[in-house]
Amino acid sequence: MFQSFAPAGTLVALIVGYLLGSISFAVVISRLMGLSDPRTFGSGNPGATNVLRSGNKLAAALTLIGDAAKGWVAVALAAWALEQGHVGAAAVPLAGLGAFLGHLYPVFLRFHGGKGVATALGILLGLQPWLALATVATWIIIAVTLRYSSLAAIMAAIFAPFYYILGADVAWRMNSLTAAVITFVSVMILARHKANISRLLAGKEGRIGAKKAAASARAEQAAAAKQASGGHHHAHKK
Repeated sequence: MFQSFAPAGTLVALIVGYLLGSISFAVVISRLMGLSDPRTFGSGNPGATNVLRSGNKLAAALTLIGDAAKGWVAVALAAWALEQGHVGAAAVPLAGLGAFLGHLYPVFLRFHGGKGVATALGILLGLQPWLALATVATWIIIAVTLRYSSLAAIMAAIFAPFYYILGADVAWRMNSLTAAVITFVSVMILARHKANISRLLAGKEGRIGAKKAAASARAEQAAAAKQASGGHHHAHKK
């Protein structure tokens, strides 16, 4: 069952994780690169996907890396403290939980944060790298085949707890608190994607690359129209 707590150390790990998670790399990177605040356009979500809507792929990539890294760092710090004997085993998954809650409800942004997908990935990477790999593989398969980023995130969140349970005593040792944290994180990610789920069911959710394809099609149509107009004008002049 749940492993024993070292109350003070565990609370510190939770708080440190929360403060790390509260760092919004979407906002920080956008400001450093002179971009608009991601909370003012698109979905208004301070995350990598919305930063990508600014058209700056580097900023989006750095946001993704930063949001994932803070989840990993929170878990890694707690794991180091556990090795040093400063905290109990419960501090490790709870530090990850703190980072996730920090991203969703950041104290530095008046508790209005992102959806937590990248941070959740970093937490999984810190807890169980193979579990993180399986979850990322799920995201990639769904994203590539169906071209829905939101659906890929939703399915990855659904499968993550099942992967953890299936891999118990095979790829890793089962830990009840870790399982509870992973399940909670998955449920919260699903809740954060409520609007996306509604659009998916209504067939209104945008596909990956859809806007780029539409823009390319409009450009081709405009070029064809211009060419046709030019040919008509030339014939009329003759």
